[in-house]
Amino acid sequence: MSSLEDIELIIKAKAQDQTAYNLLFNKYWNAVFSFLNQRTSNPNLAEELAIETFAKAFDQLDRYDETLSFATWLFTIAKNHQIDRYRKSKKRVENHLELDDSIPIDLPTYNPSPEELLIATENMDHILEHIQSMKEEYRNLIRMRYFENLSLREIEVLLQEPATTIRVKLFRAKKMLANLIHKDEI
Repeated sequence: MSSLEDIELIIKAKAQDQTAYNLLFNKYWNAVFSFLNQRTSNPNLAEELAIETFAKAFDQLDRYDETLSFATWLFTIAKNHQIDRYRKSKKRVENHLELDDSIPIDLPTYNPSPEELLIATENMDHILEHIQSMKEEYRNLIRMRYFENLSLREIEVLLQEPATTIRVKLFRAKKMLANLIHKDEI
């Protein structure tokens, strides 16, 4: 069973209280990261998986049963996510191994046609429109990280927010942008 403090934070997070999300994230970050780092032996991958774990958990917070331990629920999501990622990467490796390396592949140089350049420009304009439609907070994060090429540490200093908060917000911003783009494709 979760502590009373966790249950209060979860209830607030379900009501979209950003502070509650941050407190839960900060409380469990080290434990989830360490757990995933131990399973993967790769700190960069563990960090990525941990961020994705929290995003999944926060997206599914309405499914959480308060009578159960939040930590156990969170670690189950982390473990399952890591297993899913491992299976996907294993399939990719197996697919690459099936290719016959003995046959040299002559790759032609690629110069895009004027039509392809125009389409790429239109696609970028479309993406920029979606970014402009997002909340200013997410728009600024995307701008700083991907257009100004600032590191997470530089963004953390500029915004005076913890790195963990920046990571979660950036992940959410990318997810929102991907959803907006995907809706247009349907």
